[in-house]
Amino acid sequence: MTYLYGFLFCGFVCMVAQVIYDSSKLTPGHITSLFVIIGSFLEIVDIYDKIIEYCGLGAQMPILSFGHSLTHAALSASQSDGWIGIFTGVFDKSASGISFAIFTAFWIAVFFKAHD
Repeated sequence: MTYLYGFLFCGFVCMVAQVIYDSSKLTPGHITSLFVIIGSFLEIVDIYDKIIEYCGLGAQMPILSFGHSLTHAALSASQSDGWIGIFTGVFDKSASGISFAIFTAFWIAVFFKAHD
């Protein structure tokens, strides 16, 4: 059942993004930033962890999860390290994902030529 919930959650997120894109003048970059902020907000009000319980990995794949992981890391580090943990916790939990994205983008730029 978790697979079905994960599939439906990812599909719902994609559907909402497509509806926003089709019915507004927002660019994909704006929509992505909006979804990161929504994921952060859902973490602050303690809803996203409940979504992860029901949907499993399907809730950890969309862009909402990036905002969730950044906020979750900052909040957990702030509880142990104080206000400085807000800034340092983000780098502890999300460093591997960001590093992989930079590494992949670098090698794609090396091997593929951009078109003008």
